[in-house]
Amino acid sequence: MKIDKDTSVFPLRRQVIKAFAGAALAGYARAQQCATVGSPSFTEGPYFVDEDLIRTDIRVDPSDGSVQAGYPLSLAINVSQLKDCALTPLTGAYVDIWHCNAAGVYSDIGAQTSIGKRFLRGYQPTDRHGNAYFLTVYPGWYMGRAVHIHVKVRVFSLGAESYEFTSQFFMDDAFTDDVFTLPPYNTRGSRDTRNSNDGIYSGSSSTGTITTGSGSYLLLKLNKNASWADAQASLICDLSLGSSPDQSGGGGGGGMGPGGGMGGPPPGFTPPGA
Repeated sequence: MKIDKDTSVFPLRRQVIKAFAGAALAGYARAQQCATVGSPSFTEGPYFVDEDLIRTDIRVDPSDGSVQAGYPLSLAINVSQLKDCALTPLTGAYVDIWHCNAAGVYSDIGAQTSIGKRFLRGYQPTDRHGNAYFLTVYPGWYMGRAVHIHVKVRVFSLGAESYEFTSQFFMDDAFTDDVFTLPPYNTRGSRDTRNSNDGIYSGSSSTGTITTGSGSYLLLKLNKNASWADAQASLICDLSLGSSPDQSGGGGGGGMGPGGGMGGPPPGFTPPGA
């Protein structure tokens, strides 16, 4: 059958080619846009205590009014929601942080003889820009873990929790070395674990696609001033992945230690059954 070049066959063919080309370009654009992934999630560890303390200054222990010693740290956390490959502020979410003090001790933990103490714990709701602010002290260290701050983001709907994201922030080692020359940090020996040999820092996210070096995505942006440090952090929550699972023995005393083995516990920790 002879095809007349003047018929609509060739224009139709051109339209099909254009349609396929357009779809390919759109797909490429979406792939480029979706290169953004959610922040790595990590185990909460054994030392999260839901104290229900809404406050900015977590240095103060409300049980006795004492203030934790240490280098003051102003921490700003921005939380975004990843949805349909777009980032928008996650507003009204509850952001908890908790970490050890300069001596490596967590509050309200029986194994550390700190029951009833509530220092270095608290939460703030995110504002319309997804921001939450805290005043704390620079964390200390304990055996088997790099210096870190735990963080948990929770979303509630009609009084019930609908989403939970748990992770940890890490500090630049050179910055920490500088801070640890100051009291009270300099009264302790040298720490045994840095970011490079912390298994949680170098490991994978419990949700999402980040399989190695997860801690590098959660390094705080730190700036040292005359008498305090300020830090900025960004979290991207991909709610489509669901809540991050809790895994026992991680963030507090059971993190992966040097060589990939289990990290040592904070001071005074006694394993169950020991």
